[in-house]
Amino acid sequence: MAAHVATFARATTSSIAPLVLAFVLSIVFTSSGSPDSNALLKFKDLLANNEAINSWNPSVKPCEWDRSNWVGVLCLNGSIWGLQLEHMALAGDIDLEALAPLPSFRTLSLMDNNFDGPLPDFKKLGKLKALYLSNNRFSGDIPDNAFEGMGSLKRLYLANNLLTGKIPSSLATLPKLMELKLEGNQFRGQIPNFQQKGMKTVSVASNELEGPIPESLSRLSPNYFAGNKGLCGPPLGPCVPSLPSTPKVTGKKFNILYIVIIILIVLLILAAIAFAFLLFSRKKCKSRIQRTASSPEENSNKMVASYYRDVHRESSETRSHAKKADHGKLTFLKDDIEKFDLQDLLTASAEVLGSGTFGSSYKAVVVGQPVVVKRYRHMNNVGREEFHEHMRRLGRLKHPNLLPLAAYYNRRDEKLLVTEFAENGSLASHLHGNHSAEEDGLEWHIRLKIVKGVARGLAFLYNELPIIAPHGHLKSSNVLLDESFEPLLTDYALRPVVNPEHAHMFMMAYKSPEYAQQSRTSNKTDIWSFGVLILEMLTGKFPENYLTPCYSSDADLAAWVNNMVKEKRTSEVFDKEIAGTKNSKGEMIKLLKIGLSCCEEDVERRLDIKEVVEKIDVLKEGDDDEELYGSDQGKAYSVRGNDQEGHSFTLDR
Repeated sequence: MAAHVATFARATTSSIAPLVLAFVLSIVFTSSGSPDSNALLKFKDLLANNEAINSWNPSVKPCEWDRSNWVGVLCLNGSIWGLQLEHMALAGDIDLEALAPLPSFRTLSLMDNNFDGPLPDFKKLGKLKALYLSNNRFSGDIPDNAFEGMGSLKRLYLANNLLTGKIPSSLATLPKLMELKLEGNQFRGQIPNFQQKGMKTVSVASNELEGPIPESLSRLSPNYFAGNKGLCGPPLGPCVPSLPSTPKVTGKKFNILYIVIIILIVLLILAAIAFAFLLFSRKKCKSRIQRTASSPEENSNKMVASYYRDVHRESSETRSHAKKADHGKLTFLKDDIEKFDLQDLLTASAEVLGSGTFGSSYKAVVVGQPVVVKRYRHMNNVGREEFHEHMRRLGRLKHPNLLPLAAYYNRRDEKLLVTEFAENGSLASHLHGNHSAEEDGLEWHIRLKIVKGVARGLAFLYNELPIIAPHGHLKSSNVLLDESFEPLLTDYALRPVVNPEHAHMFMMAYKSPEYAQQSRTSNKTDIWSFGVLILEMLTGKFPENYLTPCYSSDADLAAWVNNMVKEKRTSEVFDKEIAGTKNSKGEMIKLLKIGLSCCEEDVERRLDIKEVVEKIDVLKEGDDDEELYGSDQGKAYSVRGNDQEGHSFTLDR
């Protein structure tokens, strides 16, 4: 019997041992992580304010073939292809040694962050194809040999930093360089002689450069060189020759030479005046044409047809290039829409809906379905591959309160974004459109429904897009209404692809108090925009915030509401066109408080998105009690008085 027990024990031990060993090895492997994971975690360790990438989990592979499991990681064939960590307020040190061992690492984007100090030695990433560092605070001179050996580099964006000194001559030696953006710095000296055949963009605007523009760049847009007083030559004005030093020329010879130089200068001035007059005439003519577009019957197809001619001409010029075989094709992102091609779209009967800061909008009926086409002229902030990737990312966003992107078209100078048509137009048209005396404004329960839908859609964007200000351009004209007045957010998450100079001038994110005070946005910037929208819906006033180039308390709707509250005139704040407000004053007051809390100038005191949704979700169409008293975090408020329905109210904050 004892022998049998011993034999059984030995057999059991021998069978369990491999299982225990395998379990132990699995724990060791999981805790150690893959080399790619370790490299990224090491890179993250030196970053400051890295909360946006706290979800990087060493127990999960960064890449599953072409799908990324980690925020901001770009994957290709199961390997880490690049990092896109934009609009995250990152700072600290960029650990290039950690990224160097990654065999497939080809692109790095750290745009719109807070990195400062000298530019790191990116030669350590010699195989990079794209490097995007615009809109940070890098400073100081760049060594002349900073980019030597980076033979694969195609795109380099260093715009809007604090860089000084000369433009590194090593950039002119990179054989594959196609796009170079250096605008908005303090570079001095002359532009290097770029001879790359594939060079498409060299933007050096708003620097302190001087001397003649290299002949190889003379065909580029003059906008790429604007803001440099010392630059001359095509495509800018001609270089004026300096008076030669000729000590032997005296008397009549000197007088003749002097007269000739004066005549040349006068002729150049006259030519410049004529050129400016020609440009002014063309712009005036163009604006006149746009104004006549208000008649749909007469002008519905004219602008679309001209756009088709441009596309057709560009397609015919590039037909021989195999890489552009997809030129002229729409890329569809929705499966439940009937497919059509670009020619169907551009030849369809179209109605001009309007012209905004980013381009024109059209309603077209294609293969029996109404769609809206938006033309964007200022969307060249990223390269072709990055633009396609961002559009696909937007196409994957699905929420009842987002207007889904159905399709897009990518051309060098312009982009087309196609969405479904919203039956009830924009919220702005209902709030500020011309109503007849018989037509009521939006009822209270409809306005509350819209506010709740916008809050949920915005919360979804915050959850799905790990970037600062995930909408970036929230305002009433970018809230559309479907047939049941359910709100649909549009023009969301376009900030990463819009040209920075245009975004800073027109997008709501850059009109926030924090951008005016600190020259940067925050993760509560969209909350401020939402607060302005709430106050706009309650007051019926068109916010001057939409029109001013930057935040000003003198043109702030929240400041006006606060002043009315302090003067005990709260009853005059609310829109007189709101119908169905009986027994709803208390809920309206609560929403007014939420709107004001969203508009706090101090970001720390401003509500976050979770608090906003929680407070708005509990609002009801009517009051439960006639006596309306409440408190919010120790701040008391009361409602009292009388209006046309027998109520008056003031708000004590």
